[in-house]
Amino acid sequence: MKKIIKTTKAPLPIGPYNQAVLSGNTLYTSGQIAINPTTGELILESIEEETKQVMENMKEVLLATDMTFENVVKTSIFISDMNNFSKINSVYAQYFDEENAPARETVEVANLPKFVNVEISMIAVK
Repeated sequence: MKKIIKTTKAPLPIGPYNQAVLSGNTLYTSGQIAINPTTGELILESIEEETKQVMENMKEVLLATDMTFENVVKTSIFISDMNNFSKINSVYAQYFDEENAPARETVEVANLPKFVNVEISMIAVK
């Protein structure tokens, strides 16, 4: 059985999907982009600020299921320019203990929703 996860502390979906789905002890999140959940505005001042907002949004989705980044077993990062990899990675690394960091792939794509520069999704397990 699946449980739909919704929190007002992260941006509402911009399409026919949910923020996350909990199936048993496994949480599957939708991709998060840098939308400020309070204002609805995109945070695009810098790739670092954009990535931080994405991670803060993801943190709220995890907290909605009583999980943290320690529960994350897999992440997928989609970026519009691989030249931003190290800047994105430096912000991302602040949210994980390197010894216990999840598996991950980072993929450069042609475009992302609302033409943002980074989108991140996660799988977490209780």
